[in-house]
Amino acid sequence: MASTFHLEIVTPDRKFFSSEVEMAILKTTDGEMGILKGHTPMVVAVGIGPIRILENGQWIEAVLSEGFMEVLPDKTVILTDTAEWPEEIDVNRAMAAKTRAEERLQRQLAQVEFYRSRAALARAMARLKVAKEIK
Repeated sequence: MASTFHLEIVTPDRKFFSSEVEMAILKTTDGEMGILKGHTPMVVAVGIGPIRILENGQWIEAVLSEGFMEVLPDKTVILTDTAEWPEEIDVNRAMAAKTRAEERLQRQLAQVEFYRSRAALARAMARLKVAKEIK
């Protein structure tokens, strides 16, 4: 069995995930990042998108929103606004959110509204991507 490290994903509502894993791959604000046991310690900003986790030789996937990740050689903790398993995603709601965000982006928006709409679109697209991969 490969070397493992403890991965914990925490949202304001719950401890979403806590287990020994072989690898985690997720989106950061600087691009995609993979974590293995013994990784260099760091703190990075988490971007909206899927997280792929290799646990007991099996890949599982979820979707994360913005947050922060602390990486230590034998433990990684992700603090995020939201985290969802594919079966928790309401595809119809995500499609409606995607449509609303796209419509808002077509209008002339204040800078703050533009960034909020862009983030809403990114969350909806990430949810749809993860939900479709389990079907």
